[in-house]
Amino acid sequence: MPDYCKHHTGAVINTTIRLFTHTSLQLREDGRVSFYWVNKEEFEEHDFGNDLDCSYGLKLFKATHNHICKRFKLEPFGYDIITWQDVPTGSGLGTSSTLIVSLIGVYTELFNLPLGEYDIAEMAIQIERVELAENGGKQDQYAAAFGGWNYMEFKGDDVVVNPLRIKDSIQDELENNIVLYFANSTRNSSDVLEEQVKKMRDKNKTSTLSLHALVEQAKLIKDCLIRGNIDDLGEILDYGFQQKKMLAKGISTPEIELLYETALKAGATGGKISGAGGGGFMFFYCPNNTKYNVIKELDKLDMGYHQPFTWNKFGMRTWQIG
Repeated sequence: MPDYCKHHTGAVINTTIRLFTHTSLQLREDGRVSFYWVNKEEFEEHDFGNDLDCSYGLKLFKATHNHICKRFKLEPFGYDIITWQDVPTGSGLGTSSTLIVSLIGVYTELFNLPLGEYDIAEMAIQIERVELAENGGKQDQYAAAFGGWNYMEFKGDDVVVNPLRIKDSIQDELENNIVLYFANSTRNSSDVLEEQVKKMRDKNKTSTLSLHALVEQAKLIKDCLIRGNIDDLGEILDYGFQQKKMLAKGISTPEIELLYETALKAGATGGKISGAGGGGFMFFYCPNNTKYNVIKELDKLDMGYHQPFTWNKFGMRTWQIG
């Protein structure tokens, strides 16, 4: 929340999982460019230019193209870009930010651009948050660029990424105990965040106190992971989820509440909605092999599906053949 970080230090715990945005760039000889987002079945083709119209359609693709071409003064060339994402767009797993990072990645690989992880994350933020004026934070772009477990701090325009050294046994147990569940709905995170942004600009006291609590939650989770006290995680997540719901009306819904209460009754000790809220993925901490009963009871509701996952220690990776 940029308005929060103007006056306070924000903090999150973030990690990456092996669900990806896959982006490919293939050169062509006719000086035209095309973008194809397979999941949404959206396709656009244009003459090469550095001022493609971003008011409609595949805005993320065109804005990234414009930014790269202007910044690095690229000569006209033709290419096709195709993107596929392993999870639905707008599902709370950073799909838009990850998409922009992957788009920057293919240009960086093709032209050998001098960009490190911080540069890529900041460029993605500039494109999404400034040039396209989409509401949201910075953690998704940094997570996609860096990968792995990180404790991130935000103060003003400064971002500090602190990699966390978590024992393999702790990571394995976490992987075993966390249920990732898709709530069968997606949303535009920028729309969900609009009320939160307004409240922060209006210096709403309740919102500020809730964000203070979420910063404290990040610190508690960091301590929990480093010390290996992971069965405390459910209670900490539940505390954070209750605080997060106070930020705006659209964060939780009756459907989300039903899923959450069902998971708790089945053995989960806490959880949260991912991303901005309003729909998408939820995750639950389920100690002592309670996850099997949690998944069974959630499936009975017929409101979504269990999404298996594993941790991923890498951020954006690129390569080229030929």
